[in-house]
Amino acid sequence: MKTTNKVELNGFVGIAPEVKTLSNGSKVAHLTLATDETYKSKTGEWVKNTTWHRITLWNKAADKAGEILKKGTRVTLTGKLVNREFTDKNGIKRNIIEIFANSFEPLMAA
Repeated sequence: MKTTNKVELNGFVGIAPEVKTLSNGSKVAHLTLATDETYKSKTGEWVKNTTWHRITLWNKAADKAGEILKKGTRVTLTGKLVNREFTDKNGIKRNIIEIFANSFEPLMAA
């Protein structure tokens, strides 16, 4: 049985991409993306829940993101979910979940 790790998100850029060149020449960009879910509560009131996603793009996609994406840009992207573990400066092990995006398309705001 084949399994797939694929994520597709449609949301708004919260923090404009910061593009960096690594020592090996690769480029990486990080940004945040907000997605909203709206539902009716038990009392009948509409509730809006915003989820923030950490997005990482590499090389050509990182360059393109740095040129095109700004805070507030509506975008759809596809990629994969990545769970990383690291040790912070205080020696505490931390986990981070992020999306490694391999493609994106800016959309016109609705």
